[in-house]
Amino acid sequence: MNLHLQRLPSARPGMAFGARVAALVLALLTAAAVLAAAGFAPLDLAAQVLRSTFGSRFGLEDLGLLLTPLIYTGLAVAVGLRIGAWNIGAEGQFNIGAFCAAGVALFVPGPVWLLLPLMMVAGAMGGALWILVPTLARAYADVSELITTLLLNFVALLLVYFVATGPWLDPSGHALATTARLPVAVPEFWGIVHWGFPVAVALALLLAVVFAFSRWGYEVRISGSNPGAARYAGIPVTRHLIGVMLLSGALAGLGGMMEVAGTVGRLQGGISNNYGYLGIMVAVLARAAPLGVLASALLMAVILNGGIILQTQGLTTNTVLAVTGLILLFSAIGDELAHYRVIRRQEKG
Repeated sequence: MNLHLQRLPSARPGMAFGARVAALVLALLTAAAVLAAAGFAPLDLAAQVLRSTFGSRFGLEDLGLLLTPLIYTGLAVAVGLRIGAWNIGAEGQFNIGAFCAAGVALFVPGPVWLLLPLMMVAGAMGGALWILVPTLARAYADVSELITTLLLNFVALLLVYFVATGPWLDPSGHALATTARLPVAVPEFWGIVHWGFPVAVALALLLAVVFAFSRWGYEVRISGSNPGAARYAGIPVTRHLIGVMLLSGALAGLGGMMEVAGTVGRLQGGISNNYGYLGIMVAVLARAAPLGVLASALLMAVILNGGIILQTQGLTTNTVLAVTGLILLFSAIGDELAHYRVIRRQEKG
């Protein structure tokens, strides 16, 4: 009797979850071994990170501010993955959402109760419009959205830098490379954590319900897993692709609006803080599940917050990037291994 490996077309949920947990543990153990070899005490550092993050209200509020944009960008990427589209442009859509929302706040007069909804609409529409060309190129010309969405990130980043240092520069001269403080702000929800956080959680719950129980969610899932079969069954794959990608861009743009009007309070270069790129990892770790985005975004927020603490111990931000890279690498390996199972074959003869 011989043992052989057989690859299954899909991984069982339990195996996939176990692979993710094992990948996280192995990544952290590898990082701990490297830190120990460099002369640091990994357990002491981990204890300090957890104590600073969860041991005080200040740490929890900082965690909430980091968690909020990660949920929006994670949901943006996860929504695209549901139909097999890789939105690598959440970084750019996040910037454009912040740009459009700031423009409304700075140049449209009106009361707060009117301007805040207008800023939300402007942010979401800005993100959706920024992904429109890659969407149409993918839908009608089969152009890879990986390249088009990625390249537009740099255009959005430079646009924000241009207006923040030029036409929209703070006229008071009190701040450099930034606009004046926005006259409208997202109200606080708990301490310095604004209402963008509960809105993000509510969107994750809503998307989870829609994808699990609606006809649209079912058709999107089928269109992503087997477009040929979906077309044969009469499902409008192209229309769903366009709708899903526009929704993906709108979520990232809404995240940018919440960041500029809730956390930062003014438009400035680098406002995205790489949240769009980190959202890719959040979505991958969540296996494109909206509820999983909440858990993986929390993990990423803890790592980012831990990076700030680690810098006080002489470590650089590259340490955090290395840890996130290890998690993603081990997750990819674990995902592949989860598709295999050991079978026994009787020898003939």
